Amino acid sequence: MEGLLDAFIAFIRAERGLSGKTVDAYAADLTVYFEDLRARGVDDATRARQEDVTAHLSSLTKSGLGKRSQARHLAALRGFHRFLVAERMADKDPTEDVDTPRSARKLPSFLTLEEVEQLLAAPDERTSTGLRDKAMIEVLYATGLRVSELCGLGVNDVQLSAGYLVAKGKGSKERIVPLGSVAVEKVREYLAASRPALLKRRESRALFVTPRGSGFTRQGFWKLLKRYALKAGIRKPLSPHKLRHSFATHLVERGADLRAVQQMLGHADLSTTQIYTHVNSARLRSVYDEFHPRSDVFVPKARKKTARTGS
Repeated sequence: MEGLLDAFIAFIRAERGLSGKTVDAYAADLTVYFEDLRARGVDDATRARQEDVTAHLSSLTKSGLGKRSQARHLAALRGFHRFLVAERMADKDPTEDVDTPRSARKLPSFLTLEEVEQLLAAPDERTSTGLRDKAMIEVLYATGLRVSELCGLGVNDVQLSAGYLVAKGKGSKERIVPLGSVAVEKVREYLAASRPALLKRRESRALFVTPRGSGFTRQGFWKLLKRYALKAGIRKPLSPHKLRHSFATHLVERGADLRAVQQMLGHADLSTTQIYTHVNSARLRSVYDEFHPRSDVFVPKARKKTARTGS
């Protein structure tokens, strides 16, 4: 079975353009699957049946693996068995009628507009690093990029005169994302004053650089963002991905077309983007409950004040 695994891994590396981490995860998941098949007396993966797949998923549940991880695991199995059928190594795909494990989706956490403004005001633009940090946070909130996409931006990926940038997403897929006028202006200021001071005549293709002249790491930007959150007085946990959620939520709240938001975020499936409509619905419900006199939980402001003071 290891020979089949090697052939499949070579195929997805060459043909599907998956990231190295995804390829490694697929290989690890399939290795576990093969061990389970052997334990069930199946020494040839091309002869696996649907009941073998479902039994394997059941064993993952018993081991405590979450539904999301199980779904990723099944995706690896699907890809592998479809490959065997396409290459005529197997007659049937045993995963064909197996349902994907689904878990209840948590609503994404995001910042309010006021919190975003506080965060954006935190960097000291009088310094080279502060001006760079301001530009990075402005770009992140203006575009909804993943932190890896932000750190991977090159100087040539940003077209300031046209007001857009080219993001390199998962699987090396590129997409064009609009860049707002405020973010454009901050990047211009950074390129004119801050970046040359940080590089000190060194060369770098990275758009955002450190005093060492290298590009940013995800961990480095995460620490930077948490420091500014504390400075801004934001006590809730903050991550770069929370700014991505904030970007999408604020767009949907203001009536943005969901497919346009999907394209800007780089989601392959619209269902992934639809979570932000649920966020919007939940916020509308909370506003209704607080202010509408016919809601079940409405308490007039005067009564709320009396209850707090105990009078």
